[in-house]
Amino acid sequence: MTAALALARAAQVGDPRPHAVVIGSGFGGLAAAVRLGARGWRVTVLERLDQPGGRARVFRQDGFTFDAGPTIVTAPFLFEELWALAGRRLAEDVTLVACDPFYRIRFDDGTVFACRGDPAAMRAEIARFSPADLAGYDRYMRLSAETCRIGFERLGHVPFGRFADMLRVAPDLIRLRAWRSVHATVARHVRDPRLRAALSFHPLLIGGNPFAASAVYCLIPALEQRWGVHYAIGGTHALVRGLAGLVARQGGRIRLGAEVAAITVRDGRATGVRLADGETIAAAIVVSNADSAFTYGALVPPHCRRRWTDRRLARARYSMGLFVWYFGTRRRYEAVGHHTILLGPRYRGLLADIFDRKRLADDFSLYLHRPTATDASVAPAGCDAFYALVPVPNLDAAIDWAGMAEPFRRAVERRLERTLLPGLGDAVVTSRVMTPRDFAADLLAPRGAGFGLEPVLTQSAWFRPHNASEEIAGLYLVGAGTHPGAGLPGVLCSAKVLDQVVPDAARLR
Repeated sequence: MTAALALARAAQVGDPRPHAVVIGSGFGGLAAAVRLGARGWRVTVLERLDQPGGRARVFRQDGFTFDAGPTIVTAPFLFEELWALAGRRLAEDVTLVACDPFYRIRFDDGTVFACRGDPAAMRAEIARFSPADLAGYDRYMRLSAETCRIGFERLGHVPFGRFADMLRVAPDLIRLRAWRSVHATVARHVRDPRLRAALSFHPLLIGGNPFAASAVYCLIPALEQRWGVHYAIGGTHALVRGLAGLVARQGGRIRLGAEVAAITVRDGRATGVRLADGETIAAAIVVSNADSAFTYGALVPPHCRRRWTDRRLARARYSMGLFVWYFGTRRRYEAVGHHTILLGPRYRGLLADIFDRKRLADDFSLYLHRPTATDASVAPAGCDAFYALVPVPNLDAAIDWAGMAEPFRRAVERRLERTLLPGLGDAVVTSRVMTPRDFAADLLAPRGAGFGLEPVLTQSAWFRPHNASEEIAGLYLVGAGTHPGAGLPGVLCSAKVLDQVVPDAARLR
Protein backbone atom coordinates (compact mmCIF):
# COMPACT_ATOMS: atom_id res chain seq x y z
CA MET A 1 0.00 0.00 0.00
CA THR A 2 1.40 3.41 -0.98
CA ALA A 3 1.73 6.15 1.60
CA ALA A 4 -0.87 8.24 -0.29
CA LEU A 5 -3.37 5.38 -0.34
CA ALA A 6 -2.83 4.66 3.34
CA LEU A 7 -3.42 8.33 4.08
CA ALA A 8 -6.62 8.29 2.01
CA ARG A 9 -8.03 5.23 3.81
CA ALA A 10 -7.14 6.61 7.20
CA ALA A 11 -8.86 9.88 6.35
CA GLN A 12 -12.10 8.07 5.49
CA VAL A 13 -12.46 6.75 9.05
CA GLY A 14 -14.45 9.24 11.11
CA ASP A 15 -13.95 11.96 8.49
CA PRO A 16 -16.34 14.82 9.37
CA ARG A 17 -16.23 16.47 5.95
CA PRO A 18 -19.39 16.48 3.79
CA HIS A 19 -19.33 13.65 1.27
CA ALA A 20 -19.24 14.09 -2.50
CA VAL A 21 -19.56 11.16 -4.91
CA VAL A 22 -18.00 11.47 -8.37
CA ILE A 23 -19.23 9.04 -11.03
CA GLY A 24 -16.39 8.21 -13.40
CA SER A 25 -12.64 8.81 -13.29
CA GLY A 26 -11.99 10.44 -16.64
CA PHE A 27 -10.08 13.70 -16.66
CA GLY A 28 -13.25 15.62 -15.82
CA GLY A 29 -14.05 13.40 -12.84
CA LEU A 30 -10.51 13.39 -11.45
CA ALA A 31 -10.19 17.16 -11.88
CA ALA A 32 -13.54 17.61 -10.12
CA ALA A 33 -12.39 15.37 -7.27
CA VAL A 34 -9.22 17.43 -6.77
CA ARG A 35 -11.11 20.72 -6.84
CA LEU A 36 -13.73 19.45 -4.39
CA GLY A 37 -11.06 18.02 -2.12
CA ALA A 38 -9.30 21.39 -2.06
CA ARG A 39 -12.57 23.02 -0.94
CA GLY A 40 -13.16 20.77 2.04
CA TRP A 41 -15.14 17.87 0.57
CA ARG A 42 -14.54 14.20 1.31
CA VAL A 43 -14.59 12.64 -2.13
CA THR A 44 -15.30 9.13 -3.35
CA VAL A 45 -14.72 8.49 -7.06
CA LEU A 46 -16.57 5.48 -8.48
CA GLU A 47 -15.11 3.87 -11.61
CA ARG A 48 -16.74 0.84 -13.26
CA LEU A 49 -13.54 -0.19 -15.11
CA ASP A 50 -10.51 -1.83 -13.53
CA GLN A 51 -8.33 1.28 -13.82
CA PRO A 52 -8.87 5.04 -13.61
CA GLY A 53 -8.97 7.25 -16.69
CA GLY A 54 -12.17 6.44 -18.57
CA ARG A 55 -11.43 7.28 -22.19
CA ALA A 56 -7.89 8.06 -21.02
CA ARG A 57 -7.22 4.55 -19.75
CA VAL A 58 -4.15 2.63 -20.90
CA PHE A 59 -3.63 -0.67 -22.71
CA ARG A 60 -0.49 -2.70 -22.06
CA GLN A 61 0.36 -5.75 -24.12
CA ASP A 62 3.47 -7.51 -25.40
CA GLY A 63 5.77 -4.90 -23.86
CA PHE A 64 3.95 -1.94 -25.48
CA THR A 65 2.00 0.81 -23.72
CA PHE A 66 -0.89 2.43 -25.59
CA ASP A 67 -2.86 5.46 -24.44
CA ALA A 68 -6.43 4.48 -25.22
CA GLY A 69 -7.72 8.00 -25.78
CA PRO A 70 -6.37 11.57 -25.55
CA THR A 71 -2.82 12.08 -26.77
CA ILE A 72 -2.60 15.85 -27.31
CA VAL A 73 -2.05 17.95 -24.18
CA THR A 74 -2.81 21.66 -24.59
CA ALA A 75 -3.25 24.43 -22.02
CA PRO A 76 -1.01 22.67 -19.47
CA PHE A 77 -1.62 25.48 -16.98
CA LEU A 78 -4.96 23.82 -16.24
CA PHE A 79 -3.08 20.79 -14.93
CA GLU A 80 -0.66 23.02 -13.04
CA GLU A 81 -3.66 24.61 -11.27
CA LEU A 82 -4.84 21.20 -10.07
CA TRP A 83 -1.45 20.24 -8.70
CA ALA A 84 -1.18 23.61 -6.94
CA LEU A 85 -4.58 23.03 -5.30
CA ALA A 86 -3.18 19.81 -3.83
CA GLY A 87 0.00 21.53 -2.60
CA ARG A 88 2.33 20.10 -5.23
CA ARG A 89 3.96 21.05 -8.52
CA LEU A 90 3.03 19.26 -11.72
CA ALA A 91 6.71 18.76 -12.56
CA GLU A 92 7.14 16.70 -9.37
CA ASP A 93 4.92 13.96 -10.81
CA VAL A 94 4.71 14.41 -14.59
CA THR A 95 7.18 15.46 -17.27
CA LEU A 96 5.62 17.35 -20.17
CA VAL A 97 7.56 17.71 -23.43
CA ALA A 98 6.64 20.30 -26.05
CA CYS A 99 6.01 18.88 -29.52
CA ASP A 100 7.44 20.71 -32.53
CA PRO A 101 5.88 20.64 -35.00
CA PHE A 102 2.51 20.21 -33.31
CA TYR A 103 1.55 17.80 -36.07
CA ARG A 104 2.12 17.23 -39.76
CA ILE A 105 -0.76 17.12 -42.22
CA ARG A 106 -0.12 14.90 -45.22
CA PHE A 107 -2.48 15.60 -48.11
CA ASP A 108 -3.54 12.96 -50.58
CA ASP A 109 -1.18 14.40 -53.22
CA GLY A 110 1.78 13.72 -50.91
CA THR A 111 2.45 17.32 -49.87
CA VAL A 112 3.00 17.90 -46.16
CA PHE A 113 2.01 20.92 -44.06
CA ALA A 114 3.71 21.31 -40.67
CA CYS A 115 1.63 23.04 -37.96
CA ARG A 116 4.06 24.85 -35.68
CA GLY A 117 3.89 27.00 -32.59
CA ASP A 118 6.27 29.66 -33.83
CA PRO A 119 4.20 32.29 -35.70
CA ALA A 120 7.01 33.04 -38.16
CA ALA A 121 7.41 29.35 -39.00
CA MET A 122 3.66 29.03 -39.55
CA ARG A 123 3.62 32.05 -41.85
CA ALA A 124 6.47 30.50 -43.81
CA GLU A 125 4.43 27.30 -44.23
CA ILE A 126 1.42 29.29 -45.41
CA ALA A 127 3.59 31.18 -47.90
CA ARG A 128 5.13 27.93 -49.15
CA PHE A 129 1.67 26.63 -50.04
CA SER A 130 -0.04 29.83 -51.17
CA PRO A 131 1.70 33.21 -50.87
CA ALA A 132 -1.54 34.96 -51.87
CA ASP A 133 -3.21 33.62 -48.71
CA LEU A 134 -0.67 35.03 -46.25
CA ALA A 135 -2.58 38.24 -45.49
CA GLY A 136 -5.82 36.29 -45.08
CA TYR A 137 -4.08 33.85 -42.72
CA ASP A 138 -2.88 36.77 -40.59
CA ARG A 139 -6.45 38.08 -40.37
CA TYR A 140 -7.72 34.62 -39.47
CA MET A 141 -5.20 34.21 -36.65
CA ARG A 142 -6.20 37.58 -35.23
CA LEU A 143 -9.80 36.36 -35.26
CA SER A 144 -8.72 33.06 -33.67
CA ALA A 145 -6.88 34.93 -30.90
CA GLU A 146 -9.91 37.13 -30.17
CA THR A 147 -12.21 34.08 -30.20
CA CYS A 148 -9.85 32.29 -27.81
CA ARG A 149 -9.78 35.31 -25.50
CA ILE A 150 -13.56 35.39 -25.29
CA GLY A 151 -14.59 31.77 -25.78
CA PHE A 152 -11.86 30.07 -23.75
CA GLU A 153 -10.15 32.52 -21.42
CA ARG A 154 -13.23 34.52 -20.46
CA LEU A 155 -16.11 32.04 -20.79
CA GLY A 156 -14.61 28.53 -20.75
CA HIS A 157 -14.81 28.23 -16.95
CA VAL A 158 -18.02 30.26 -16.48
CA PRO A 159 -21.33 28.46 -15.85
CA PHE A 160 -24.22 28.90 -18.29
CA GLY A 161 -27.02 27.94 -15.94
CA ARG A 162 -29.50 30.64 -16.99
CA PHE A 163 -30.65 31.79 -20.40
CA ALA A 164 -29.65 35.27 -19.27
CA ASP A 165 -26.05 34.02 -19.33
CA MET A 166 -26.49 33.30 -23.05
CA LEU A 167 -28.01 36.71 -23.67
CA ARG A 168 -25.09 38.31 -21.87
CA VAL A 169 -22.60 36.89 -24.38
CA ALA A 170 -24.84 37.29 -27.42
CA PRO A 171 -23.12 40.51 -28.59
CA ASP A 172 -19.76 38.73 -28.61
CA LEU A 173 -21.24 35.75 -30.46
CA ILE A 174 -22.73 38.08 -33.04
CA ARG A 175 -19.46 39.97 -33.43
CA LEU A 176 -17.57 36.68 -33.91
CA ARG A 177 -20.27 35.43 -36.31
CA ALA A 178 -20.62 32.28 -34.22
CA TRP A 179 -23.49 31.06 -36.39
CA ARG A 180 -21.05 30.37 -39.21
CA SER A 181 -19.20 27.08 -39.35
CA VAL A 182 -15.47 26.81 -38.75
CA HIS A 183 -14.87 25.91 -42.39
CA ALA A 184 -16.99 28.78 -43.68
CA THR A 185 -15.02 31.17 -41.47
CA VAL A 186 -11.68 29.82 -42.66
CA ALA A 187 -12.85 29.95 -46.29
CA ARG A 188 -13.54 33.68 -45.93
CA HIS A 189 -9.85 34.20 -45.17
CA VAL A 190 -7.88 31.75 -47.34
CA ARG A 191 -8.56 30.31 -50.79
CA ASP A 192 -6.16 27.37 -51.19
CA PRO A 193 -8.23 24.19 -50.54
CA ARG A 194 -5.35 22.51 -48.72
CA LEU A 195 -4.96 25.45 -46.36
CA ARG A 196 -8.71 25.52 -45.82
CA ALA A 197 -8.48 21.91 -44.65
CA ALA A 198 -5.34 22.51 -42.55
CA LEU A 199 -6.92 25.45 -40.73
CA SER A 200 -10.41 24.01 -40.29
CA PHE A 201 -9.96 20.37 -39.22
CA HIS A 202 -9.64 21.18 -35.49
CA PRO A 203 -13.31 20.52 -34.55
CA LEU A 204 -12.67 16.86 -35.37
CA LEU A 205 -10.42 16.78 -32.30
CA ILE A 206 -13.52 17.40 -30.16
CA GLY A 207 -16.05 15.40 -32.16
CA GLY A 208 -17.32 18.12 -34.48
CA ASN A 209 -17.81 18.46 -38.23
CA PRO A 210 -15.83 21.49 -39.48
CA PHE A 211 -18.72 22.25 -41.84
CA ALA A 212 -21.23 22.38 -38.95
CA ALA A 213 -19.29 23.26 -35.78
CA SER A 214 -19.74 26.82 -34.60
CA ALA A 215 -17.07 29.37 -35.50
CA VAL A 216 -16.47 29.64 -31.74
CA TYR A 217 -14.21 26.63 -32.21
CA CYS A 218 -11.91 28.73 -34.40
CA LEU A 219 -10.27 29.44 -31.04
CA ILE A 220 -8.28 26.19 -31.15
CA PRO A 221 -5.37 27.31 -33.40
CA ALA A 222 -4.74 30.34 -31.16
CA LEU A 223 -5.01 28.18 -28.03
CA GLU A 224 -2.41 25.79 -29.42
CA GLN A 225 -0.11 28.57 -30.55
CA ARG A 226 -0.26 30.33 -27.18
CA TRP A 227 0.21 27.34 -24.87
CA GLY A 228 1.70 24.73 -27.19
CA VAL A 229 1.05 21.05 -27.79
CA HIS A 230 2.66 18.70 -25.28
CA TYR A 231 3.20 15.04 -24.55
CA ALA A 232 3.43 13.49 -21.09
CA ILE A 233 6.39 11.14 -20.76
CA GLY A 234 5.04 7.65 -20.15
CA GLY A 235 1.88 8.58 -22.02
CA THR A 236 -1.19 10.64 -21.22
CA HIS A 237 -2.05 8.09 -18.55
CA ALA A 238 0.86 9.53 -16.53
CA LEU A 239 -1.43 12.52 -15.96
CA VAL A 240 -4.24 10.17 -14.88
CA ARG A 241 -1.94 8.47 -12.38
CA GLY A 242 -0.77 11.84 -11.12
CA LEU A 243 -4.32 13.11 -10.60
CA ALA A 244 -5.30 9.88 -8.84
CA GLY A 245 -2.37 10.44 -6.51
CA LEU A 246 -3.58 13.96 -5.75
CA VAL A 247 -7.04 12.63 -4.86
CA ALA A 248 -5.48 10.16 -2.44
CA ARG A 249 -3.26 12.81 -0.86
CA GLN A 250 -6.34 14.91 -0.17
CA GLY A 251 -7.95 12.00 1.67
CA GLY A 252 -10.23 11.02 -1.22
CA ARG A 253 -10.84 7.51 -2.46
CA ILE A 254 -11.10 5.93 -5.91
CA ARG A 255 -13.09 2.70 -6.05
CA LEU A 256 -12.51 0.58 -9.14
CA GLY A 257 -15.01 -1.96 -10.43
CA ALA A 258 -17.83 0.12 -8.91
CA GLU A 259 -20.60 0.50 -11.48
CA VAL A 260 -23.29 3.07 -10.71
CA ALA A 261 -26.80 1.90 -11.64
CA ALA A 262 -28.75 4.98 -10.50
CA ILE A 263 -28.52 8.38 -8.88
CA THR A 264 -30.80 8.36 -5.86
CA VAL A 265 -33.16 11.30 -5.46
CA ARG A 266 -35.40 12.49 -2.65
CA ASP A 267 -37.63 15.58 -2.83
CA GLY A 268 -35.89 16.76 -5.99
CA ARG A 269 -32.37 16.50 -4.55
CA ALA A 270 -29.62 13.99 -5.24
CA THR A 271 -28.91 11.93 -2.14
CA GLY A 272 -26.21 9.59 -3.47
CA VAL A 273 -25.99 6.61 -5.80
CA ARG A 274 -26.97 2.96 -6.01
CA LEU A 275 -24.40 0.56 -7.43
CA ALA A 276 -25.14 -2.31 -9.78
CA ASP A 277 -24.58 -4.79 -6.92
CA GLY A 278 -27.25 -3.06 -4.83
CA GLU A 279 -24.97 -1.08 -2.51
CA THR A 280 -26.13 2.46 -1.80
CA ILE A 281 -23.73 5.31 -1.07
CA ALA A 282 -25.07 8.47 0.53
CA ALA A 283 -23.68 11.84 -0.49
CA ALA A 284 -24.45 15.51 -0.05
CA ILE A 285 -23.72 16.09 -3.75
CA VAL A 286 -23.20 13.88 -6.80
CA VAL A 287 -20.91 14.82 -9.69
CA SER A 288 -21.30 12.80 -12.88
CA ASN A 289 -18.39 12.43 -15.26
CA ALA A 290 -20.37 9.84 -17.21
CA ASP A 291 -21.55 10.90 -20.65
CA SER A 292 -24.24 13.55 -20.10
CA ALA A 293 -26.77 11.73 -22.29
CA PHE A 294 -26.10 8.51 -20.35
CA THR A 295 -26.36 10.36 -17.04
CA TYR A 296 -29.84 11.61 -17.86
CA GLY A 297 -30.97 8.67 -19.96
CA ALA A 298 -29.84 5.86 -17.65
CA LEU A 299 -28.94 7.17 -14.19
CA VAL A 300 -31.57 9.83 -13.44
CA PRO A 301 -35.14 8.56 -12.85
CA PRO A 302 -37.44 9.53 -15.76
CA HIS A 303 -39.93 11.29 -13.48
CA CYS A 304 -37.17 13.68 -12.40
CA ARG A 305 -36.46 14.87 -15.94
CA ARG A 306 -38.30 17.77 -17.51
CA ARG A 307 -35.74 19.05 -20.02
CA TRP A 308 -33.53 16.07 -20.80
CA THR A 309 -36.32 13.63 -21.55
CA ASP A 310 -35.86 10.41 -23.51
CA ARG A 311 -37.41 12.13 -26.52
CA ARG A 312 -35.00 15.06 -26.38
CA LEU A 313 -31.99 12.80 -25.94
CA ALA A 314 -33.14 10.73 -28.92
CA ARG A 315 -33.41 13.84 -31.08
CA ALA A 316 -30.04 15.30 -30.04
CA ARG A 317 -27.07 15.35 -32.41
CA TYR A 318 -24.17 13.12 -31.40
CA SER A 319 -20.52 13.25 -32.42
CA MET A 320 -18.98 10.81 -34.85
CA GLY A 321 -17.75 7.36 -33.93
CA LEU A 322 -14.10 6.34 -33.80
CA PHE A 323 -12.25 3.34 -35.13
CA VAL A 324 -8.91 3.03 -33.34
CA TRP A 325 -6.16 0.57 -34.23
CA TYR A 326 -3.40 0.21 -31.63
CA PHE A 327 -0.31 -1.56 -32.93
CA GLY A 328 3.37 -2.07 -32.30
CA THR A 329 6.10 -2.79 -34.83
CA ARG A 330 9.36 -4.73 -34.61
CA ARG A 331 11.15 -1.83 -36.30
CA ARG A 332 11.23 1.95 -35.99
CA TYR A 333 9.96 4.48 -38.53
CA GLU A 334 12.21 7.43 -37.78
CA ALA A 335 10.82 9.58 -40.62
CA VAL A 336 7.36 9.64 -39.01
CA GLY A 337 6.69 12.39 -36.47
CA HIS A 338 4.80 12.23 -33.18
CA HIS A 339 1.46 13.45 -34.59
CA THR A 340 0.47 13.00 -38.24
CA ILE A 341 -2.86 13.68 -39.92
CA LEU A 342 -3.26 11.67 -43.10
CA LEU A 343 -5.98 13.18 -45.27
CA GLY A 344 -7.81 11.24 -47.94
CA PRO A 345 -8.86 12.41 -51.42
CA ARG A 346 -12.11 13.97 -50.17
CA TYR A 347 -12.72 16.43 -47.36
CA ARG A 348 -16.27 17.78 -47.39
CA GLY A 349 -17.74 14.67 -49.01
CA LEU A 350 -16.10 12.32 -46.53
CA LEU A 351 -17.35 14.37 -43.58
CA ALA A 352 -20.86 14.31 -45.04
CA ASP A 353 -20.63 10.52 -45.24
CA ILE A 354 -19.60 10.34 -41.58
CA PHE A 355 -21.93 12.91 -40.01
CA ASP A 356 -24.91 13.14 -42.35
CA ARG A 357 -25.24 10.10 -44.61
CA LYS A 358 -23.98 7.71 -41.90
CA ARG A 359 -22.10 5.49 -44.30
CA LEU A 360 -18.68 3.89 -44.05
CA ALA A 361 -16.86 5.15 -47.13
CA ASP A 362 -14.09 3.30 -48.94
CA ASP A 363 -11.78 6.29 -48.52
CA PHE A 364 -10.94 7.76 -45.13
CA SER A 365 -8.70 10.18 -43.27
CA LEU A 366 -6.88 9.32 -40.05
CA TYR A 367 -4.73 10.60 -37.23
CA LEU A 368 -1.54 8.62 -36.57
CA HIS A 369 0.03 8.81 -33.12
CA ARG A 370 3.65 7.67 -32.77
CA PRO A 371 4.61 8.37 -29.13
CA THR A 372 7.96 6.60 -29.58
CA ALA A 373 9.04 9.59 -31.64
CA THR A 374 9.37 11.34 -28.27
CA ASP A 375 9.32 8.59 -25.64
CA ALA A 376 11.08 5.26 -26.16
CA SER A 377 9.75 3.92 -22.84
CA VAL A 378 6.35 2.95 -24.30
CA ALA A 379 7.78 0.21 -26.56
CA PRO A 380 10.50 -2.45 -26.40
CA ALA A 381 13.95 -1.45 -27.63
CA GLY A 382 14.08 -0.98 -31.39
CA CYS A 383 10.29 -0.95 -31.71
CA ASP A 384 7.61 1.64 -32.36
CA ALA A 385 4.19 2.10 -30.77
CA PHE A 386 1.33 3.60 -32.78
CA TYR A 387 -2.33 4.21 -32.84
CA ALA A 388 -4.34 5.11 -35.91
CA LEU A 389 -7.63 6.88 -35.19
CA VAL A 390 -10.20 7.02 -37.99
CA PRO A 391 -13.40 9.11 -37.75
CA VAL A 392 -16.34 6.90 -38.75
CA PRO A 393 -20.13 7.11 -38.39
CA ASN A 394 -21.54 6.49 -34.94
CA LEU A 395 -23.95 3.63 -34.22
CA ASP A 396 -26.80 5.41 -35.98
CA ALA A 397 -25.22 3.82 -39.05
CA ALA A 398 -26.13 0.25 -39.97
CA ILE A 399 -22.54 -1.04 -39.80
CA ASP A 400 -21.86 -4.56 -38.56
CA TRP A 401 -18.62 -3.84 -36.72
CA ALA A 402 -18.34 -7.46 -35.60
CA GLY A 403 -17.80 -8.37 -39.22
CA MET A 404 -16.25 -5.12 -40.47
CA ALA A 405 -13.59 -4.47 -37.83
CA GLU A 406 -10.90 -6.70 -39.29
CA PRO A 407 -11.49 -5.81 -42.97
CA PHE A 408 -11.43 -2.13 -42.03
CA ARG A 409 -8.25 -2.60 -39.98
CA ARG A 410 -6.61 -4.22 -43.00
CA ALA A 411 -7.68 -1.27 -45.15
CA VAL A 412 -6.06 1.11 -42.65
CA GLU A 413 -2.92 -1.02 -42.66
CA ARG A 414 -2.73 -0.95 -46.47
CA ARG A 415 -3.18 2.82 -46.55
CA LEU A 416 -0.42 3.36 -43.99
CA GLU A 417 1.86 0.94 -45.80
CA ARG A 418 1.43 2.85 -49.06
CA THR A 419 2.03 6.26 -47.52
CA LEU A 420 3.95 6.48 -44.24
CA LEU A 421 4.92 3.02 -42.99
CA PRO A 422 6.48 0.86 -45.75
CA GLY A 423 6.60 -2.85 -44.91
CA LEU A 424 4.03 -2.39 -42.16
CA GLY A 425 2.25 -5.69 -42.78
CA ASP A 426 5.41 -7.65 -41.95
CA ALA A 427 6.46 -5.38 -39.10
CA VAL A 428 3.36 -5.54 -36.86
CA VAL A 429 3.97 -7.62 -33.71
CA THR A 430 0.99 -6.64 -31.55
CA SER A 431 -2.45 -5.29 -32.39
CA ARG A 432 -5.88 -4.44 -30.98
CA VAL A 433 -8.84 -2.38 -32.19
CA MET A 434 -11.72 -0.36 -30.77
CA THR A 435 -14.88 0.37 -32.73
CA PRO A 436 -17.97 2.45 -31.89
CA ARG A 437 -19.44 -0.75 -30.43
CA ASP A 438 -16.62 -0.81 -27.87
CA PHE A 439 -17.21 2.84 -26.98
CA ALA A 440 -20.84 1.97 -26.29
CA ALA A 441 -20.11 -1.23 -24.33
CA ASP A 442 -16.96 -0.27 -22.42
CA LEU A 443 -17.43 3.48 -21.95
CA LEU A 444 -21.25 3.61 -21.94
CA ALA A 445 -21.19 6.16 -24.76
CA PRO A 446 -24.67 6.55 -26.26
CA ARG A 447 -24.64 5.60 -29.95
CA GLY A 448 -20.95 4.79 -29.61
CA ALA A 449 -20.18 8.50 -30.09
CA GLY A 450 -16.55 9.22 -29.38
CA PHE A 451 -17.12 12.69 -27.88
CA GLY A 452 -20.73 12.77 -26.67
CA LEU A 453 -23.04 15.49 -27.98
CA GLU A 454 -21.91 17.09 -31.23
CA PRO A 455 -20.43 20.61 -30.72
CA VAL A 456 -22.86 22.69 -32.78
CA LEU A 457 -24.08 26.11 -31.67
CA THR A 458 -27.50 24.81 -30.62
CA GLN A 459 -25.79 22.27 -28.34
CA SER A 460 -23.23 24.63 -26.80
CA ALA A 461 -23.11 26.78 -23.64
CA TRP A 462 -26.67 27.18 -22.21
CA PHE A 463 -28.04 24.74 -24.80
CA ARG A 464 -25.76 21.97 -23.49
CA PRO A 465 -26.56 19.99 -20.31
CA HIS A 466 -25.67 22.38 -17.50
CA ASN A 467 -22.79 21.88 -15.09
CA ALA A 468 -25.28 22.39 -12.23
CA SER A 469 -28.11 20.10 -13.26
CA GLU A 470 -31.29 21.91 -14.23
CA GLU A 471 -33.23 18.76 -13.26
CA ILE A 472 -32.01 17.82 -9.78
CA ALA A 473 -30.53 19.92 -6.98
CA GLY A 474 -27.17 18.65 -5.77
CA LEU A 475 -26.33 16.97 -9.09
CA TYR A 476 -23.45 18.37 -11.15
CA LEU A 477 -22.00 17.38 -14.51
CA VAL A 478 -18.44 17.47 -15.79
CA GLY A 479 -16.75 16.09 -18.87
CA ALA A 480 -17.17 16.30 -22.64
CA GLY A 481 -20.98 16.26 -22.60
CA THR A 482 -21.44 19.45 -20.59
CA HIS A 483 -20.14 23.02 -20.91
CA PRO A 484 -17.68 23.89 -22.37
CA GLY A 485 -17.24 20.60 -24.27
CA ALA A 486 -14.78 17.92 -25.30
CA GLY A 487 -10.98 17.96 -25.44
CA LEU A 488 -8.64 18.12 -22.44
CA PRO A 489 -8.99 21.91 -21.93
CA GLY A 490 -12.78 21.59 -22.16
CA VAL A 491 -13.20 18.78 -19.65
CA LEU A 492 -10.73 20.38 -17.22
CA CYS A 493 -12.64 23.66 -17.48
CA SER A 494 -15.92 21.84 -16.83
CA ALA A 495 -14.49 20.83 -13.44
CA LYS A 496 -13.31 24.40 -12.88
CA VAL A 497 -16.92 25.57 -13.29
CA LEU A 498 -17.74 23.62 -10.11
CA ASP A 499 -15.83 26.20 -8.09
CA GLN A 500 -18.65 28.64 -8.88
CA VAL A 501 -21.71 26.37 -8.61
CA VAL A 502 -20.84 23.98 -5.76
CA PRO A 503 -20.70 25.55 -2.28
CA ASP A 504 -17.63 25.19 -0.12
CA ALA A 505 -17.97 22.16 2.15
CA ALA A 506 -17.58 24.37 5.25
CA ARG A 507 -21.03 25.86 4.58
CA LEU A 508 -22.63 22.42 4.98
CA ARG A 509 -21.00 21.37 8.23
